[in-house]
Amino acid sequence: MHATAPSTTAATTQKRNLRWRVVDIVVAAVLGIATGVVFIFWNSVGYAWFVAADAVTPGLGGIAVGIWLLGGVLGGLVIRKPGAAVFVELLAATVSMLVGNQWAIETIYSGLAQGLGAELVFALFLYRRFGLLQAMLAGAAAGVGAWTLELFTSGNLQKSPEFLALYLGTLVVSGAILAGLVGWLLVRAIAATGALNRFAAGQDVAQRV
Repeated sequence: MHATAPSTTAATTQKRNLRWRVVDIVVAAVLGIATGVVFIFWNSVGYAWFVAADAVTPGLGGIAVGIWLLGGVLGGLVIRKPGAAVFVELLAATVSMLVGNQWAIETIYSGLAQGLGAELVFALFLYRRFGLLQAMLAGAAAGVGAWTLELFTSGNLQKSPEFLALYLGTLVVSGAILAGLVGWLLVRAIAATGALNRFAAGQDVAQRV
């Protein structure tokens, strides 16, 4: 009896806490803006990597995309509320677009598609599990979201099955590692400083120390 009580209580608490607080909105906004700054840097460095890899083998450029998928993973892991992954990824994309990049308004569409991909994974786990597995799956799903959108916005629907398969594979791997694994490590590093003490993400790390 006593062994099952804590998990039941935790599940009930998790259900009660799915409503956004003011601090959730503020921190999600900070995460979105900070990730947007990372995107601005990656718009040149990452894009150069993308072009170079694609020149070697068309479709291989997907290995560089993972960093652009980071916002959804961070939002989901830190805020742990419905809509957090979409909010952070979309805000980061908006920051990237407003500063100026080569994709203009399509950046917003990408942010939405990628955020929805990550959001779906956290939703499938009912916003109760936020480990490394969930982070990597969210990053991979964000990659699938990007791939799906680009079938229409980038004309990829007209390209060969070989290109589409390779591009999807590299997007999934890049998303899982550069967004999922890196995002999970970043959240743990930030939580270790005490900056996330008001969030379950910070409390999880504190309990393991």
